[in-house]
Amino acid sequence: MSTSTLGQDTPQVSARAKVTGRAEYTGDLKLPGMLHGKVLRSPYPSARIVSIDTAAACALPGVRVVLTGADAPRTNWGVSHKERRILADGVVRFAGEEVAAVAADTEEIARDALDLIRVEYEELPAVLTPEEAMDEEAPHIHPGRQNNLAHEIRFHRGDVEAGFTQADLVHEATYSTHAQYPGYLEPMGTVATVDADGRLQVWTSTQSVFLARSRLAGALELPVSRVRVIAPTVGGGFGGKIIEDDNTLLAGLLALRSGRAVRLVNNRLEDFLSACSSLPETITLRLGMRRDGRIVAKEVRIVADCGAYAGLCGEIMHVTAMRSDNMHRLDNVRCQATLSYTNNPPHGAFRGFGGTPMLFALNSHIDAMARQLGLDPVEVHKKNAIQAGDTSVHGWKIGSTGLLECLDQCTHAVGWNTTPVASSHPAKRRGKGVAAAMHVSGNRTLGNWDGSTVMLKVNEDGRVVLHTAEGDMGQGAQTMLSQLVAHELKLPLDHVQVVAPDTDAAPYAIGSLASRVTVVAGNAALVAARSARDQLLDAAAELLATTPDQCTLDEGGVCLSSNPSQRKTRAEVVRQHIWRHGGLGLQVQGTWDADTVMFDKNLYGNIAPAYSFAAQAVEVEVDTETGTVRLVQSFVSDDCGKALNPMAVHGQSNGAAAQAVGWTLYEQMQLDQGRLSNGNFADYTMPTADALPELRSGIVESNDPNGPYGAKGASETAILPGAAAIANAVFAAVGVRITNLPITPEKVLAALEAQKQNRILGTTAHGGAHHA
Repeated sequence: MSTSTLGQDTPQVSARAKVTGRAEYTGDLKLPGMLHGKVLRSPYPSARIVSIDTAAACALPGVRVVLTGADAPRTNWGVSHKERRILADGVVRFAGEEVAAVAADTEEIARDALDLIRVEYEELPAVLTPEEAMDEEAPHIHPGRQNNLAHEIRFHRGDVEAGFTQADLVHEATYSTHAQYPGYLEPMGTVATVDADGRLQVWTSTQSVFLARSRLAGALELPVSRVRVIAPTVGGGFGGKIIEDDNTLLAGLLALRSGRAVRLVNNRLEDFLSACSSLPETITLRLGMRRDGRIVAKEVRIVADCGAYAGLCGEIMHVTAMRSDNMHRLDNVRCQATLSYTNNPPHGAFRGFGGTPMLFALNSHIDAMARQLGLDPVEVHKKNAIQAGDTSVHGWKIGSTGLLECLDQCTHAVGWNTTPVASSHPAKRRGKGVAAAMHVSGNRTLGNWDGSTVMLKVNEDGRVVLHTAEGDMGQGAQTMLSQLVAHELKLPLDHVQVVAPDTDAAPYAIGSLASRVTVVAGNAALVAARSARDQLLDAAAELLATTPDQCTLDEGGVCLSSNPSQRKTRAEVVRQHIWRHGGLGLQVQGTWDADTVMFDKNLYGNIAPAYSFAAQAVEVEVDTETGTVRLVQSFVSDDCGKALNPMAVHGQSNGAAAQAVGWTLYEQMQLDQGRLSNGNFADYTMPTADALPELRSGIVESNDPNGPYGAKGASETAILPGAAAIANAVFAAVGVRITNLPITPEKVLAALEAQKQNRILGTTAHGGAHHA
């Protein structure tokens, strides 16, 4: 009987530890003599630090070290731009920036010490919008730069003007999107210590231990070999725990300066202030479409606000600018995108990585144009959808796509072609909406490597220990890798043990980002497992006095293919591998690097080994008296190539859909003159269970030629279509199109009132559309 779990609903290998409370998160760690850290943050979005007096804080009993910018290394840190100090030195650029840090015997003493630090600020004019930032008279947020432009993207493919000339309908509209807090269960936390050899050891909640190590070494001016990073159980990341937080650097600095272990774990307000929220963008989209729904021209202008520091925002805006173009068979596209520094809190990576703003705009646009042309939006999506074997306008090679099947599956599930059931309340009206999306599974943009290495150690009892530095932040990476290795080696799943990512023990890996782990690390795990299998067969052949090709590995061990009764247990085979002349422990590693390229100077090239697709259909109910939008039903279809673990795919799809609902209807970070005013879960309104219907999802298996057993990423694509599907459903229900997220009751009522006034005046607002 097969023990393989591939393709079967499989609980996560960490599930028991988590539900019994035995999983160890960073905040659970306790080291001898451990101190507790706290951080003093700027109350101003822009100010000069005139003076800092730490004498009273240093004198408080139990305080072991107090640090300011003067005590920190002079090296700046950042992603593309090295522009940020570990502690502000001379100037603060956003409300919440780290100004001083304390390590004390208890958290309470550290908090009291913060109150004793006296900082004199000279408040400076704050730049709070991209429009202000790009004004020639605006103060420069970073000295030495000619302006506040952090990044710019321009590209032009085909003949856009000719395309618009061919169009029967040209439609232009502007869409505004806002920042979303990651909302993970575990706030950011780090425990750091200096070991007996003087090396910095760090336990932290991260999606990438090696990227975290590189950043620590650079910012703290240490050789990378003098830093060790371990990721215990991670309680969610959603992009916010890649390489943009300051928590890990501060904990490391406090440990180095105090010579003691230091625990620095954010409370929720501190996490709101320090975590990077998603990138807010304003998108002006102009599309040209033929009467049959074919898109013949696309022009985009993007204005984005990275906040005080750029972080990953340039890469995120790149995704907004380009990724959706590859979902369709386009010839003529043009884009100009600008990213500006402001004195707002920094933005950064978030699930979907810049795809959500553009797919909100694009799907809303397609819905509006289809309706004006009297077409079904679903058919417009299908007519333009890219196909397997195509090379996109930006050089992406599509090995598989299930987009058409996703559209069929989700629309069938919500009864797309049936009239919504009328509400018993005359003021409540219902409508349905649909949207489509694509995402990468891997991405060759950080550097010219998009690979992974997995190491397997087969113990003397035949069980396997798996070492990888690819992070599992709850999405199920450890389970997926265990499934693949167990399948290849004919083992029960619980005979594969995955070791927590550790830069001292695991081979180099980039980490969990760009939905890369299933394809990249999954393939590496297959390479390693097949190498281990071959070595098992070699050793067994010696014991069975035959050749490896005459042996078969099965659940019971290794047997002669021609006579299964002649066999050796797995333990006997592993011992034979060791106890012989020239023997050694059975340890292998497998590496897999995608056959992709970095994009060229024209931003052209196939950057990912596989591409995932999704579609979502929803039904909403709009109360025309209160403006409230209620999600009645939702179905998201995810083309994940092959569902190695359907339970995990459904969990990711529905979790992503819930986050999309929050971004669309409820969540908004409220800034008052650059200061966050709702940094807690009482005032930052994430959707609760009673705000969501039964979330349903479906799986489409397009079997990608580059994926392990055909699998692709299944953690991010499903968040992308939700906002537009809901906005389109609102339009279907009450005839108003909201282009400025979130869709609040106030905006709905204002749009309904404007609609009413237009009817009274006998006019119809065309929203920038004209027929060619």
